[in-house]
Amino acid sequence: MFNHMVEDPATMDAVFHALAHGARRAIVAQLADGEHTVGELAAPLTMSLAAASKHVKVLEQAGLVRRTVDGRRHVCRLEPAPLASAAGWLAFYERHWLERLDALDALIRHDAPEEER
Repeated sequence: MFNHMVEDPATMDAVFHALAHGARRAIVAQLADGEHTVGELAAPLTMSLAAASKHVKVLEQAGLVRRTVDGRRHVCRLEPAPLASAAGWLAFYERHWLERLDALDALIRHDAPEEER
């Protein structure tokens, strides 16, 4: 069983905050395919390099992205560990709600007239 209390609350807050914005989720999705420069990340989002860089900074602060600087090129790569922690936290609650929904379904089926079962 996943112990959701093991995670540092500030870290989890930062991860969920970072993932709360659509542009940052799009950046994470791009980085799942491999490394990209900030410019490459900005292009499909139709935003300035400065705006994309700010989003990357939020992802960096959450530990989701690592940026390396090579001259003027800022290359970003995904750091999957915080995503795995968030997925584990969500999975704990998913099991809880699936159990509740299964119990509700069983109750409804038990109370339903014979022809509806």
